[in-house]
Amino acid sequence: MKTEREQQRELAVDRFHKGENPEAICASLNKSLSWLYKWVSRYDDQDTSWSGSQSRRPKTDANRTPAEIVEIVKMIRLNLYNQNLFCGAQAIHWEMEDQGITPLPSFRTINRILNRHSLTHRRTGRYEAKGTVYPTLPSIRANQTHQADLVGPCYLKGPVRFYSLNVIDTATVRCGLHSTASKSSQSMIDGFWSIWRRLGIPKNIQVDNAMSFFGSPTHPRGMGPLIRLCLHQGIEPWFIPMSEPWRNGMIEKFNDRYQKMFLQKTIMNTEQELQDGALAFEQRHNSQYRYSKLDGKTPITALADSKVTLRFPQEPKAPEHPLKKPETGRYHIIRFIRIRSNLKLDIFGEVFPVPPELMYEYVIATVNVKEQKLKLFLNKIQVEEIKYKLR
Repeated sequence: MKTEREQQRELAVDRFHKGENPEAICASLNKSLSWLYKWVSRYDDQDTSWSGSQSRRPKTDANRTPAEIVEIVKMIRLNLYNQNLFCGAQAIHWEMEDQGITPLPSFRTINRILNRHSLTHRRTGRYEAKGTVYPTLPSIRANQTHQADLVGPCYLKGPVRFYSLNVIDTATVRCGLHSTASKSSQSMIDGFWSIWRRLGIPKNIQVDNAMSFFGSPTHPRGMGPLIRLCLHQGIEPWFIPMSEPWRNGMIEKFNDRYQKMFLQKTIMNTEQELQDGALAFEQRHNSQYRYSKLDGKTPITALADSKVTLRFPQEPKAPEHPLKKPETGRYHIIRFIRIRSNLKLDIFGEVFPVPPELMYEYVIATVNVKEQKLKLFLNKIQVEEIKYKLR
């Protein structure tokens, strides 16, 4: 059954076709001439529904992502997922950019496509007990704390064997990479020096208990090359608890990204190609990768916004191993005291008894080089002091 409006439209058009004056028709119906001519143009004697109202929604949406781009996003996401690579908006955007696909959608557009097609999933982190306080380092300002790790051995198709020294600034998430053929003392000195020349010198650097970092268990008080290099530059090294790699969580997560977004995707056959590719990936990460931790900013933008004045090495060439024994400075070893350790603190293979109240606690063992003392701290309170002659 026709509505009153539809009947009015049909009557007006019928009167027009019978030759009645258009102005008289409009005056009698209290309508405009444009209204009359609109329905005259819509008249269709083959379609009885011509007088019905039509949707005013535009037939095309200028802001809608083209269907082919949506399909490309879905296809790239599936391909990355099947290869066990990072498959979020950042990784998809980089892949589309590498393939020269245009128009290149924004991160927000890619995220909307992924959400619309249920192509997202939550990542769950490692459960951590809430009862024991862990002594975390500050990461508010640029270069307050760096986390570092040595990845490898890795292999190119050459085959070329190499190691990658990876560093992250925990405040700005800037990364530094250095590829080396070995993990010798001089290679570690060269690697950190090269990275500091680009990122700046940190106040603290946090590493695991690899011998490449602390030295040798045969000489636990000998201060390995990294400790000496850091102390000469006014840096305080921090060694995380043994068998707890998640304490270096930022660099561990970055290592995964480095493997999946660089090593597994970039074809390299020579050491030179590796070095060039690593530097290009570092620059691309720091200038383009956006982090929720930084409110969507890139690491370089976060650094610029911080307005921190960075300190860099004075000499272009790294010092040569063996380095002179430092006379001042501090380095720190974090250990969890367990009952099965018989209340012993392990410092690079050398053990020391500790008070019973430290059981099931994270203890900071600080070596004061000038005083030649080992000081134990619990929640920033000194609980023990031991003579510690460095060799």
